[in-house]
Amino acid sequence: MSTRFDTIIIGAGFGGLGMGIALKQAGLNSFLILEKSGDVGGCWRENTYPGAACDVSSHLYSFSFRPKHDWSRKFAPQAEILTYLRDCAEAYQLNAQLRLNSEVASVAYLGTEQGWQLTLTSGQHLQARFVVTACGQLSQPLMPRIEGLSQFQGAQFHSAHWDHAANLQGQRVAVIGTGASAIQFIPQIAPHVRQLTVFQRSAPYVIPKPDRPYRPWEQALFKAMPWVQKLSRARIYASHEVRAVAFTRVPQAMAVVKSDFERQLRRQVPDAALRQRLTPDYPIGCKRILISNDFYPAMSRPNVQLVQDAIVRVRPDGVETADGTLHHADVLIHGTGFAATEFLTPMTVQGLNGQDLNQVWKNGAQAYLGMTVPGFPNFFMLYGPNTNLGHSSIVYMLESQIHHIVRCMSDMRIRQIKAIDVSATRFKKHNLAIDQGLRRTVWSSGCTSWYQTADGRNPVNWPGFTFSYRWLTRRADLSHYQVLA
Repeated sequence: MSTRFDTIIIGAGFGGLGMGIALKQAGLNSFLILEKSGDVGGCWRENTYPGAACDVSSHLYSFSFRPKHDWSRKFAPQAEILTYLRDCAEAYQLNAQLRLNSEVASVAYLGTEQGWQLTLTSGQHLQARFVVTACGQLSQPLMPRIEGLSQFQGAQFHSAHWDHAANLQGQRVAVIGTGASAIQFIPQIAPHVRQLTVFQRSAPYVIPKPDRPYRPWEQALFKAMPWVQKLSRARIYASHEVRAVAFTRVPQAMAVVKSDFERQLRRQVPDAALRQRLTPDYPIGCKRILISNDFYPAMSRPNVQLVQDAIVRVRPDGVETADGTLHHADVLIHGTGFAATEFLTPMTVQGLNGQDLNQVWKNGAQAYLGMTVPGFPNFFMLYGPNTNLGHSSIVYMLESQIHHIVRCMSDMRIRQIKAIDVSATRFKKHNLAIDQGLRRTVWSSGCTSWYQTADGRNPVNWPGFTFSYRWLTRRADLSHYQVLA
């Protein structure tokens, strides 16, 4: 296979596959998709823990150009989403341009003529005129920094790398964390273990999940009348988009969501003392709001214990907390989330004059429209800085980004331009607006979360509506970039 391509895409999740499909449809066929693992799917390939499912409605969490009429549920489970992505790769014949088990170690810009050189962990070198990263924001599992982790004698693993060979039946299991993954797998394993000890640093807001199976007649209707499915998707989109008002404009509107949380907690947790410990001590929406119908009932089980005391160290046979208690455990599961603010790690990227992107981002990641950084020509990111959402589907954002990137590439081909670099003025103006917009959002209401860096900056979330982001990406053109000779 050739070692030089017009475009190399890094990652084969929603972003990477969507980018490849769009390039094909635009007639830009000289591309390669590199995937570090042995299959497509991104986070939906990696996260196979019990109960893994999406928290965005199925018909919105899918490509607009590839509707699926027979989603099994309102909120699709992990295996079904993975099958959907595999089907997309096959339907659009991407397999011939997909190279699996090919992890990128470094990317370096060699100049206008040579373009980018990519070095794989195998030592192989590839070259490309354009590089598009589609690594995702939830691709690097975050392991807790706790003394003695390596001394634990039982099985231990992160939820993103679930050990299906580990026997949990009748075991004493300790879970560190109560985030989005933990609230899905805890209800699944609680009935089967002897004792489940859950270590909670900060209680999440958990609201009802409006999930149910799709009825056969609904699936048949979507198949027979695709316009009905489009109408349903539009309704779902509009209902999600309304939530952005509370997240980014009027945090007081979160009171409606808080009442849903309080009602569910009161109904599902009869013990007043446990309810108190499951009640967050920060404004709702400041951290990710979670959806579940079975988390609180699971926490109320007699074999489940909630521990709020800080973890001091891990012992060979359990977890010791600040009050001196040793919580015995046979299995240790880390539900500690991902390093969402560490974009593109552990890959290194060097742009013009050898400047390192990690150094450029030493005070927090920034990008123009979440996609481009000055000094890194023909280098685009999907799901880059400040493009995450608290209210809607990232697939919608990805499609906006993909359309913009393809339009830039197509215009460059027509005008015979070899390389472009985003204007530093545009970059600064855009990120100033981002920072100003974030100050009025609920994410800046006084808590610490995985949205933030150590110094409190939020390089993760988009502080507005998804349709406003789409408008910006459609409005931006080559005039926002500098042409390199």
